[in-house]
Amino acid sequence: MSDGGARTVRAGRRSVQIHRPDKVLFPGGADAAAYTKGDLVDYHRAVAPYMLPHLRGRPLMLDRRPDGVDGPAFMQKNTPDAYPDWITRAEVAKEGGTVTHTVCDDTATLLHLVDQASITLHRWLSRTRRIDRPDRLVFDLDPQGDDFEAVREAARLLGGLLDELRLPSAPMTTGSRGLHIVVPLSGEHDFDDVRAFARDVAETLAAAHPDRLTTAARKKDRGDRLYLDVQRNAYAQTAVAPYTVRALPGAPVATPFPWDRLDDPDLHARRWTVADAVEQARSDPWAALPRRGRALGPARRRLAALRG
Repeated sequence: MSDGGARTVRAGRRSVQIHRPDKVLFPGGADAAAYTKGDLVDYHRAVAPYMLPHLRGRPLMLDRRPDGVDGPAFMQKNTPDAYPDWITRAEVAKEGGTVTHTVCDDTATLLHLVDQASITLHRWLSRTRRIDRPDRLVFDLDPQGDDFEAVREAARLLGGLLDELRLPSAPMTTGSRGLHIVVPLSGEHDFDDVRAFARDVAETLAAAHPDRLTTAARKKDRGDRLYLDVQRNAYAQTAVAPYTVRALPGAPVATPFPWDRLDDPDLHARRWTVADAVEQARSDPWAALPRRGRALGPARRRLAALRG
C-alpha cells in the first residue's frame, strides 16, 4: 500500500512505513544497475528468512547512507530514541559507559532499518545473552588491490589448515574485495582466547607461505601479499552479516557459498547482488556446516603439534 510519498509494508504482525520508496540509493552506471529504497525493501523481505538467523540476538552497527551510496556515510551504534519501542535493544558495556545497540530479531525490524537507509549491517560475533563469549570466529582475507585469485588461493590454504585442525568452516563473499571464512564456536571461550587462537592460525599459515600471505597490520609492511586479518575477533568489533548489501555500485551482497564453489571461475567478491542473492540463499549454501560450534581446546592442541 502506498500514499505516494510513503509505502506501508506488512511484516508478520506489524506494518512498517517506508518513506520515499522511489528514492534512488544506488545510482546506475555503465556496468551497474540502479536501485531504489523500495527495491531494497523488496530484497530484504525476500531474503529475511535466510538472513535473520545470522542476526537474531546480536548487537548491530549500521552503515547508514540517507542520501544514497554516493552521499555522506555514518556508522551508527546507539539506537535512536525515535526508533519504535518494539525493536529489540541491547545495552552493552564499553570503556567509560555503555552503548545501546539495535538488535534485528524479525522482518519488521529489518525493514525499518532499510527505511532508515541502513545499507550494510555489521554484526557482533557474540549474542546478547553471552556478550563476552563469541560463537563465531572470522578470518578476513583482504587482498592488495582487487586480486581475487590471491583470495581464492588463500581461502584454499586456510580451509585446508582448518580441516587439519578438525574445525568446520564456511566461506562467504564480502561483497567488496575479499572473502570471510567463518568458523562456528561453542561459545565457551572469551574474545581474548578466540582472537589469540585465530592469530596463531593466521601466523602459522603465513609462516608456511611468507611470499603470499602476511599478518602485518600496517599496510606498508604487507607488500603485495594478502593480509590474513583476525582483528574482528575482539570485543565490540563487528563483521558484515551474511546477505547484507554493501554500499558499492550495483548493490553487491555479502553471500555465503559452499566450499565446492571456490574454484568456480565466475566467483569473485561481488559475485552476487540484490538481483540474485536470494536465489543463492534458497540453495542453503552452508548446509554442510554443523549447527553446534566447536570448542577450541582440541584444535589448539592440534595446532601446537603442527607448529612443532
